[in-house]
Amino acid sequence: MSRVTVYEVGPRDGLQNEAATIGTTEKIAFINQLSDAGLPVIELSAFVNPKRVAQMADADEVCARATKRPGTRYSALVPNLAGLDRAMAVGLKEVAVFAAASDTFSRRNINQSVEESMANYAEVIKTAMAADVRVRGYLSTSFGCPFEGDVPVDRVVRLTQTLLQMGVFEVAVSDTIGVAHPGQVKRVMAALTALIEPSFLALHFHDTRGTALANVLTALDFDIRTFDASAGGLGGCPYAPGATGNLATEDLLYLLHGLGYETGVSLDKIIAASESIEPVVGHPLPSRLYRATVATLPR
Repeated sequence: MSRVTVYEVGPRDGLQNEAATIGTTEKIAFINQLSDAGLPVIELSAFVNPKRVAQMADADEVCARATKRPGTRYSALVPNLAGLDRAMAVGLKEVAVFAAASDTFSRRNINQSVEESMANYAEVIKTAMAADVRVRGYLSTSFGCPFEGDVPVDRVVRLTQTLLQMGVFEVAVSDTIGVAHPGQVKRVMAALTALIEPSFLALHFHDTRGTALANVLTALDFDIRTFDASAGGLGGCPYAPGATGNLATEDLLYLLHGLGYETGVSLDKIIAASESIEPVVGHPLPSRLYRATVATLPR
């Protein structure tokens, strides 16, 4: 229980909403630095329609060319069977599907209702498992929807159970727009862990309102031991107005290491990866630990 898995989403969720066009070579170099830092899992890209998320148009090349470090798992987002085929064609043995807890967000994001998306993902998961490909499930807007507001906790529990019954190995319960606070996290985690073993759950926080680390602290008390994070705090959501960066990998590591948890990740190497990608995206990265560190470096 002293080990925490940091699930790095910077190359996908971090870069997908950047205004600047990030070159394939720069993405691969960023991924290779993250691998070298010892991260146990890295989400490389998303096999989605490039007309909707142009930043992910080079997913095939990125996933094929990125150096695969022994001991690190590599994944990519797949919205349908076509995306799964592309992921398997480049040799990935792990993928993720992206469901939502609110119908409006689901329709804005993937043009399907929640129930329609679940039927689609059931086929994706079944096909993936038959090919010995593991599938992770995201459940976005679990703490609030930008279009519908509050999301009932019982709906989050039901949909999480549905994904697990379909065969996903883990559900990342996601605060897509950064509205979660510790009191809400406590209520949602209490409801989920009353019915679901914590090892099947992960948490994906955005830091829009500055509560991501406080939410992690709350979730640790419920034996949650997998957290998504993005180097430098890169990220956002193209279909969630107002969403800002993900929980920064540096900030998460600083908290976890200070509490005595093991991650196997080099904080210094994550900072170096963020420093390399910052001029590529063309704006300061929001990670507090990163900003405090680079401010003290000789120039």
